[in-house]
Amino acid sequence: MRRKLYILIGILLVAGMVLAACGKATPTSAPAPKASESSQNNVPAKTSAPSAKEVTVTIGFTQSKTGKFNEESTRQSDGLDLWIKQVNDQGGIKLSDGTVVKFKAVSYDDESSGDKVQQLYTRLITKDKADFLISPYSSGLTSSAAIISEQYGKIMLATGAASDSIFKKGYQRVYQLYTPASHYLTGAVDLLQSLDPNVKKVAFIYENSKFSTAVVKAAKEYAEKKGYDVVMFEGYDKGTTDFGSFINKIQDSGAEAVMGGGHFQDGSTLARQIYEKKLPIKYLALLVAPPDPSFADLGDAALGVVGPSQWEATANYSPESAKAAGLTWFGPTSADFVKAYKAAYNEDPDYHSAGGYVAGLVLQKAIMDAGSVDPDKVKAALDKMDILTFFGHIKFNTADAHGLQIGHEMIYIQWQKKDGKLVKEVVWPKEGATAAPLYPLKH
Repeated sequence: MRRKLYILIGILLVAGMVLAACGKATPTSAPAPKASESSQNNVPAKTSAPSAKEVTVTIGFTQSKTGKFNEESTRQSDGLDLWIKQVNDQGGIKLSDGTVVKFKAVSYDDESSGDKVQQLYTRLITKDKADFLISPYSSGLTSSAAIISEQYGKIMLATGAASDSIFKKGYQRVYQLYTPASHYLTGAVDLLQSLDPNVKKVAFIYENSKFSTAVVKAAKEYAEKKGYDVVMFEGYDKGTTDFGSFINKIQDSGAEAVMGGGHFQDGSTLARQIYEKKLPIKYLALLVAPPDPSFADLGDAALGVVGPSQWEATANYSPESAKAAGLTWFGPTSADFVKAYKAAYNEDPDYHSAGGYVAGLVLQKAIMDAGSVDPDKVKAALDKMDILTFFGHIKFNTADAHGLQIGHEMIYIQWQKKDGKLVKEVVWPKEGATAAPLYPLKH
């Protein structure tokens, strides 16, 4: 009996303890899942973003810090340096795979010497490990550099070099940015044709120099292909100051348009004497002299005269003109470039400055299009390039004269009057024009 009583008491005690425990129970929070457990709760694990890969591309070139090309070469280098600074300050070029590309420049003084150029470009490639090259200033020095760049398979953007012959040697990695010399005056023929299809007789009078003769010979052949009758083709000696006999021959030939010239002094003298003798022509286009601001010192003799230039700050290239021409726009406007250049160097840029800057701009576009700094991919992008920039249209020959510039046209300026003062206006090509051409000449 006592044993049964003990068993009953034990059962009651256990039951009481269980009931007491249940009465004191409270809800508890689930433990926070560890990172590896986040997928069990359908919450993505947080991971730190991978840091972007940054590469620094070395651009090699020579500058004529001394010698006869010092002024032009310095401006060219200043333009390139401005581009490098802007790209780097803006965080570099960001490629689709996240790579950030920045640039550094390595340069040497070539002393305006072709022999020095070859030594220094070899050094830039073999010692400084330049990834891409920019040409020196002038066709002669660029011709020397091109031999080395091609030998080592390096891409070189040739700015400040207008010679056609460089690009007829079979080079595959040299790309020209200037309008070739053979096209310096062909745009003047196109402009004339657009102004007056009825004009047929053209006279060419030019300085007997290698450059002028080559330019005018190419313009003559182009004019003949366009159906013009070249009624006079005659050169004059360097230093000529009296053009009376030439002007008489032009008048006797019945020419309605005159093209040619050479350099500033002879060109401005020829324009003045044509005006003074009231030569009855409708159109006058001359090399070198008209784009120079000093040409305005001729007064009314400058009015209506046309001249070619590689670039002018007033050229109206813009995203709108690119769209009208069916081209892709790339880079800053002329106004933005001029503002930045003046802020950096406290002077106005000229076409040498613009040429240096656009060399960098074209390389930037090629790298972006390639999505890589791999030379073969960049080359492929350059071969396909067809864009409009503040410098003008950029497109390269990829057939018989690989790398020759076939997009960029010379800008043709004309002196006109605005509010009684002579001003320089861009009149050709149409997408860059700042004013309608003044036609015919009013002598």
